[in-house]
Formats: sequence, C-alpha cells, structure tokens
Amino acid sequence: MTPVLFILLLMLSVPVALVLALTAIGYVWASGNTVLYESFAQKMFAGIENYGLLAIPLFMLTGELMNEGGMTRRLINAARVFVGGFRGGLAYINLLANMFMAAIIGSATAQIAVMAQALVPEMEKEGYDRGFAAATTAAGGLLAPIIPPSMMFVIFGVLAQIPIGDMFLAGILPGLILAGTVVFIITLVGFRHGFPKGAWFTLPEALSALLYCTPATLIPIAIIGGILLGIATPTESAAVASLIAFLVGWLVYRELKPSALFAVFRRTAVNASMIVFMIATANVFGWVIIYEALPQKLAAYVTSVTSDPFLFLLIVNLILLFVGMLIDGIAALILLTPILLPIAMANYGISPFQFGVVMCLNLVLGLLTPPVGVGLYIASAMSKTNPGQILRSLWPFLLAVAAVLILLSRFPYLSTALI
Repeated sequence: MTPVLFILLLMLSVPVALVLALTAIGYVWASGNTVLYESFAQKMFAGIENYGLLAIPLFMLTGELMNEGGMTRRLINAARVFVGGFRGGLAYINLLANMFMAAIIGSATAQIAVMAQALVPEMEKEGYDRGFAAATTAAGGLLAPIIPPSMMFVIFGVLAQIPIGDMFLAGILPGLILAGTVVFIITLVGFRHGFPKGAWFTLPEALSALLYCTPATLIPIAIIGGILLGIATPTESAAVASLIAFLVGWLVYRELKPSALFAVFRRTAVNASMIVFMIATANVFGWVIIYEALPQKLAAYVTSVTSDPFLFLLIVNLILLFVGMLIDGIAALILLTPILLPIAMANYGISPFQFGVVMCLNLVLGLLTPPVGVGLYIASAMSKTNPGQILRSLWPFLLAVAAVLILLSRFPYLSTALI
C-alpha cells in the first residue's frame, strides 16, 4: 500500500514535503503500529533540531541582501575587467560573474533568476543569440550547488552527519573543473558561431570597477576564510556574511534601505521554511525506510550486479538523473540520501564527501531538464525566451556536466584532496 500511496501522491503533483508526511502516516496506519502517531510531532522536530541547518536561511538572507544592495551589478563589472575584451567576452563575463555569485548565494534557482535578468538583455544587445545567452546563464547556475557555500551541501552534511565545512572544501576542485569545462564549451561555440569581440576597460575604468567591487568580495572571504582558518563554523560564517552584506549595501553602496529589510526577511523566511519543513517530514518518512529495510534490500540487489565502486556510482548517476527530471533536486536529495549513502559507504567504501559532490551536481541537472526543469523555466521567464530555444543551446553544457560527473565518479581524490 505504501509504495502505491507514495507514487500516487507524486503523480498528483502533491508537494514533496506533504508526500513524505502522508506516506509516513499511511505506513504507520497500515502497519498497525499506531503508537508512533504519539511521537509524530517530536520526530518531525528532531529532524530540524540541528545547528547546521541554521546556515540555510542565513545564506539565503545573504543572497537577498546582496541583490537588494546592488552588489550583483558591481560583481559583473569586476568580471568585465578580467575577460571583457576577449571574443565572446560577455559569455565569459556571464560565467565569471556566476562563479562570484555561486560563492555567495549557493542557490541555483536564485542565481539563475538574478543573472538572467542582469545579463541576457546585455548579451542580446551585443549580438548574441537570446537562447544561447539564457543557456549560458542557466549553465552557470549549475555552479551554485558545487562552489561553496552551497545549500545542498549543508543539507547533505546534516543528513550524512559529516562536517559541513569539510563538505564545502570537497566542492572547490569540482567547482573549478566544472567552470573550466563550461569555458571550453563557450570557446568551442564561439569559434563555430563567431561571437562578437569584446572591449577592454580603460585603466581608470578597470580600477574603478575593481575598487567598487572590493567591499562585495568581503562576503566570500568571510565565508571561505572563516571556515578554512577554523575561526567560524559554516553557520557562523553565514551570519557574518549576512551582516557584511547589510552593512555594505546600506553604508557603502547606499542602495539597501532599512525600510526594505522587512520584505527581505519575509522572502527569506518563506523560502527557507519550505526547505526546513521538507527536512522535518523526511525525518518521519525515515520510519518507512527503517521498517522496510530499504537500504539493505537495495544493497543486496546492487551488490549482486557489481562490486566495482565506479560502476556503482555510474548506476547511481543514472538513477539520480531520472529522479532529478521528476522531483526537485533538494527534495530528491532529502529523499535518497538516507537510502543510497549507507550502501555507498558500507558496501563500496566510497567517501561520503565524494558521494555528496556527485549527488548534488547530478540532481541539480534536473533543474534544467524537462518535465520539471524549474531552473529552465526560471531562465525562460526572466529572459523572455522560449524553453525549447534555450534547450537547443543548452545541450553541450549538459553533456559537459555529464562528463564531469563521470570524472568525479572515477577519481575520488578530486573531491577529497582538500579535506
């Protein structure tokens, strides 16, 4: 009964958090173990009684304050200084600005929304195809769940019970590899389609752009530096970053008004509460996983197919790719981590950090692939471009991400070298 209820609710497009809670309720009723109802609320609360989860609303708040305070525009100008004069310069600016934003926002959907509004019209003005401009922006959003800080890394770290700071470090090299791969794709497409030549800033313009951007760079420095030097936990670093974003936007750039704070806090609270509620309901869904011994049954089946960790990760990648096409990435992460991670660690000796990086990068692909494709539709709405037109330009980037996934699955040290 329980699997039928779970699949039926998903097919009816019930929010995933409610699917998890209702499936758990149905399972308790069907099993006759109704005494569990008495501890239902406590079990949900226990799922979010974790200090590390506080980093999620704080990183969201940092991103909101940055957007409200005008830092995004200044980061884009700083990116122009380094790559603006190359042929196809705006495409490289798009990617470099996405890397800056990934090191601060940590949310792919928020990043795609911000950058699509800021850069797609500019790229179209300079002669780029609108579909390619939107596709480049969407592909740059894939960096958000990998380059720290990352909300998906925070959630995975909590679920896997591993240090979130180390999880952040595990994402640095894969993030740089992914960025380099996207640069390669942009270069190939540029040679084929003859991108317009960019223009370098004059020295005074370059110095001015870098000077105005300097206060904004304090945010990634505070986040990564605090974690690397052991001065602060990821949660404390997120709190410091949000304070810096507020002070810089208010006192330095003078674009963030204290009167706007209520709206910023409200948006942050609404967006963060959806994720936190999903984590709470996933904890009660754990009853189904535990009593049905799903990890053990799946492990017995998978180990009968292969004993090679690399082949196991390839199988997992295919499963995640399919699931990511149907379910939101964060929901899929919360749902599948308790099932797949124990198998990866116990049966194949795979590092949780390698598994987390592979899992987060794979699931975020679902943001850009139909039928769900939230990131694809956000890029479409913000850039006023048909989703099909974006997909036609996006497929080389998706293939590049698939290649990076295979690389990360084959060589674990790419994820664990900095830990």
